[in-house]
Amino acid sequence: MTAPVKTDVLVIGWGLAGLVAASEALAVGKHVTVIDQEPRANLGGQAWWSFGGLFFVDSPEQRRMGIRDSPELARQDWFGTAGFDREEDAWPRRWAEAYLEFAHREKREWLRAKGVGFFPVVGWAERGGYGATGPGNSVPRFHIAWGTGPALVAPFQADLERAESVGRATVLPRHRVRELTVDAGTVTGASGDVLAPSGAARGAESSRQVVGDFRIEAAATIVASGGIGGNHDLVRRRWPDRLGSPPATMVTGVPAYVDGSMLEVTENAGAHLINGDRMWHYVEGLQNWDPIWPGHGIRILPGPSSLWLDATGRRLPVPLYPGFDTLGTLAHLRTSGHDHSWFVLSQKIVEKEFTLSGSEQNPDLTGKDLKLLLRSRLGKGPGGPVQDFLDHGADFVVRDDLDALVRGMRELPGGDVLDADLVRSEVEARDREVGNTFTKDAQIAMLRSARAYRGDRLIRTASPHRLLDPAAGPLIAVKLHVLTRKSLGGIETDLASRALRADGDPVPGLYAAGEASGFGGGGVHGYRALEGTFVGGCLFSGRAAGRAAAAAV
Repeated sequence: MTAPVKTDVLVIGWGLAGLVAASEALAVGKHVTVIDQEPRANLGGQAWWSFGGLFFVDSPEQRRMGIRDSPELARQDWFGTAGFDREEDAWPRRWAEAYLEFAHREKREWLRAKGVGFFPVVGWAERGGYGATGPGNSVPRFHIAWGTGPALVAPFQADLERAESVGRATVLPRHRVRELTVDAGTVTGASGDVLAPSGAARGAESSRQVVGDFRIEAAATIVASGGIGGNHDLVRRRWPDRLGSPPATMVTGVPAYVDGSMLEVTENAGAHLINGDRMWHYVEGLQNWDPIWPGHGIRILPGPSSLWLDATGRRLPVPLYPGFDTLGTLAHLRTSGHDHSWFVLSQKIVEKEFTLSGSEQNPDLTGKDLKLLLRSRLGKGPGGPVQDFLDHGADFVVRDDLDALVRGMRELPGGDVLDADLVRSEVEARDREVGNTFTKDAQIAMLRSARAYRGDRLIRTASPHRLLDPAAGPLIAVKLHVLTRKSLGGIETDLASRALRADGDPVPGLYAAGEASGFGGGGVHGYRALEGTFVGGCLFSGRAAGRAAAAAV
């Protein structure tokens, strides 16, 4: 084996949590080594691809939009959504309390001091639709970073690269950890394989050819290696009974390197993994017409108006509307016996409501382009990325009348189970309810209520109308797939991000952050998330890990 590299703090994984941890340790003068199995083009990890959604509580943006939020309301929503009910939820509960305080007090100004700005219109994700103490956000809390995911990555990447330029940081791509080294119960670094150099583009699959080995000695080691969403076999093995049977086919919302391999390595060093059956996958996934990684899927960030049908054409029950209850919808659809479902909507709805998740699918926000933003969000017609999917996407059917639409839906793989008469019945019944300003249809009533919020009325919710109104057409159907994304469990940690053993004692020298730690504590979200809390969880847990590891050196 080659001679060891020595460092104060070793960070395994250069996603957002790892970069934040490195930045914090560098800020107090420690030498930091950051390693990752991918080529350097992937610096920033999954966060670079993200929409940059952030969960704030009682922010200036909320107040300007007329939203009355409070720590009490946010706690009610978080705990009603998380559904903590296990003995091992002790640390996740503490992390939830700490994160809510961070989201209310320090998070926004800390990011602003690093040069991150925010889009002024606050979005309303995971609306719930149940009682006051049930799951979902009672008010809009989804703040988009101006510049999306790359803007969140940038300040922490800059900190690392400045330190690297003067010799206080070392960045080692293509280093795959096989083992955390342990001496008398203390983690003292890591060893593994050096992989062949790769010119693969960001997100593209890279080779696993081994050309050497490495060993790094560190006073503190932080695991920030991400989750399991790129590993469908592992997702299926951990799939819980409460969500039905795992899908036979899924699209993938993260690059292939998000494989969960470091979790077993960390467990072998003594860390306790908890809540492995808690996971967060979306049900509005599309096959990317221009894929970057294998099975590349894109999520629709849906407004609330589309009619949602299962594979046979039956409308989903209350309150499983677009954007209301991700896991409730997933659990319901897994009982249908099919891996896909459908949106049926109008051109008027797609123009107003369709946004696609990801930095690359939102060039106006990512590029901070105000002129493009005005054209794409407020102008006539769908934005460019949505139009590309309408033109080239394998999951879109566009027709002038309902019979032709259903024929097109039936021509797609799996479409033969669609009942044309049932689809017509559901569409026509829904349309009859739009004729009055009052209705018994809960989705239509909710649409009218949503438009009382300026943000929804401005850029997110189309005015209620008949889907079969020719003036709103043409008609559009979208075939939806399960899209893998986040694991909500992981390495159990205390509030200092110290990895814990099964007996509750810390593993000396070992810390964990980001998705590898269930975004803190081994499962800060419980069973479900409120959205805008994933990159925020990377920020918060990475900060805690970097500060605690540096203090211990």
